[in-house]
Amino acid sequence: MKTWTPREGEVDRKWLLIDAKDMVLGRVASETARLLRGKHKPQFATHMDSGDFVVVINAAKVRLTGKKLQQKTYYRHSFYPGGLKSTKAEKMIKDKPERMFWLAVRGMLPKNSLGRAQLKKLKVYSGDQHPHEAQQPQVHRF
Repeated sequence: MKTWTPREGEVDRKWLLIDAKDMVLGRVASETARLLRGKHKPQFATHMDSGDFVVVINAAKVRLTGKKLQQKTYYRHSFYPGGLKSTKAEKMIKDKPERMFWLAVRGMLPKNSLGRAQLKKLKVYSGDQHPHEAQQPQVHRF
């Protein structure tokens, strides 16, 4: 008996809309990663990109629990000696809330070319407006 695997043309991609207002960052990011990977579909295959497109709005209004707002630090490096830079979550959510949400989802996806392809289907916006009305995204509730 052979294991059935979906073909590339058999994957049905939808556009989903998630409103992150007053939701905990990690919980909404893990659900977003699950939708991007396609784990909610019966034809999920670990070696294929079978996930949906996800549009996240109100990323600036996401919540962090505990003392993470003051204590959590995001690092980046310029690849020059002494080029390590750090930013607290409090400043990051004011300046670049889309980047903060994107980093949370990126950490939950595979660290290979498949994960990078899945991450390209994520669209994050800090406000409640987005330019994807033509795709008619369905509101995803969880």
